[in-house]
Amino acid sequence: MSAARSGCRALCALRAYNTTAAPRVQIPRRAVDRLSRQIVRTYSEASSTTQPPKPSFLRRAATFIATGIVFTTLGFAMAAAPALPALNGILTPPTDEETLTMFKPEDPKEIEVEEYINNHWVSAEMRKKPGFAELRPHMKIPAPFRANNLTAGVLLGPNKVVVPPIAWVEEGGKSIVSISYLGPELCGHPGIVHGGFLATMLDEGMARCCFGALPHNIGMTANLNINYRAPAKASSYVVLRAETTKVEGRKAEVVGRIETLPEKEGDAPLVLAEATALFVSPKQAAMMKNVYPVQ
Repeated sequence: MSAARSGCRALCALRAYNTTAAPRVQIPRRAVDRLSRQIVRTYSEASSTTQPPKPSFLRRAATFIATGIVFTTLGFAMAAAPALPALNGILTPPTDEETLTMFKPEDPKEIEVEEYINNHWVSAEMRKKPGFAELRPHMKIPAPFRANNLTAGVLLGPNKVVVPPIAWVEEGGKSIVSISYLGPELCGHPGIVHGGFLATMLDEGMARCCFGALPHNIGMTANLNINYRAPAKASSYVVLRAETTKVEGRKAEVVGRIETLPEKEGDAPLVLAEATALFVSPKQAAMMKNVYPVQ
């Protein structure tokens, strides 16, 4: 580069000398042009030596492939991240005892309802009975699935089912007792809980009652008959009681009812609805249990 610059300066001096008005000896133009071409060639060669060599095709291809693998891996990792909690819930479902601590009441109404159910005399009575497991059944559902579940997500919350129901399930799928609080946003007629919601409670509660008596602890509703006995008032506590009466292979028959929660021990509850149902364990129950744990 220094040689090229020196040549440029010399060329400029020659051209200036030829154009001056002072007496001089003219330098042939051919010599000036030859020197100009030599300087241009020298400058071009000097410039080319300063550019870094281009990487080979194999190196560029390897870099491209490696970059693609890195970004593809990151994409899969980001896409799979939301599914990890659900997968963990399926592979390692919580125990019955763990479900009792998974819900944390926050607002004053939730705290009030939670304390009332836990300290009620019916709860104390059920905890003394041998052969019963205490749990919150809806907390068995993996958290990512609850948002799209009717009773564990859509109908659970303020002014609805204020806290997840607490249940006591007898071993072998023999019986179940469950306590719930029904808020004012579950109504059909003003102040009266919708009969369809009571039917949903009976359907779920009676099915869970017989799970332990069916293959792979799974049962689908084949038939459900309900008789409504009295209006269920909103903003009140109710008790669901069910009993498995007959089991034949993959079929189980269950009777159940929903009644008011007596405030004092010895008070007679008011029966709100009664039902009978038939549940059948599907042939693909073994596969279903591995995909979606229910108990």
